[in-house]
Amino acid sequence: MHHAELIVNRKYGGLNPVQFGYEDCCPGHTYGPAVRGHWLLHYVKSGCGILYREGREYPVQPGEIFVIPPSLETIYSADRENPWEYIWIGFTCEGELPVKLAPVVRCPGAGRIFEKMKQCEQYETGKCAFLSGMLWQFVGAMLETEQSPAKGSEYIQKAINYMDTEYMRSITVEEIAKRLNLNRSYFSALFRRQVGVSPREYLLDLRLKKAAEIMIDYGGTPTVAAVSAGYSDIYQFSKIFKEKYGMSPRAYIKAYRGK
Repeated sequence: MHHAELIVNRKYGGLNPVQFGYEDCCPGHTYGPAVRGHWLLHYVKSGCGILYREGREYPVQPGEIFVIPPSLETIYSADRENPWEYIWIGFTCEGELPVKLAPVVRCPGAGRIFEKMKQCEQYETGKCAFLSGMLWQFVGAMLETEQSPAKGSEYIQKAINYMDTEYMRSITVEEIAKRLNLNRSYFSALFRRQVGVSPREYLLDLRLKKAAEIMIDYGGTPTVAAVSAGYSDIYQFSKIFKEKYGMSPRAYIKAYRGK
């Protein structure tokens, strides 16, 4: 049985579905050699077969996913005694994939995700959006299985992202370390080692740069800039701002507007 959904290419940014289907293959069923213009993933529910890619053979077993990248010649063939049944999805990707995919991958939870993709049959205009969400669920599951060689780098990336998005609140280094389940001293030392400054210095510099942008690029007053950058005390803000830029917020505005 072969089933393929009719997909309208919505040209979404990120992961954009272009085809979806599932098939219970006949013994020895072979496809290729062929070259595609998009990524294609096949999740094997049962049976087995072989993927031929870049001069190599890759046996594929139940629970595994064989990966076909764009612009690469491939062949895949179902076993003659125990042909595979699979679910496939094709998609384009804006930029690089957010996860590394070997020719054959195994991902805990992938079976549930691919089976759930079949629910796209219930959608009309929302079909591609639904499948795009399922693709991101798969990426999330894959990222969880990756072994990070530098766990400390992941902590720092999370900390920087947290500061970049929450700087307008009165967050502290202690709060950030707590969110990461790290000792404050260890977190500060790790941050300085990887970023070159302490988390306190990074946060202070970030807030003052944002405040300067608000005053110069958006015409905000020093009070608006202070509150928007996480300072409830305008006098404290003015003092810190002057220490960094060598002039008060009002003098800074006047200097730049006079250029």
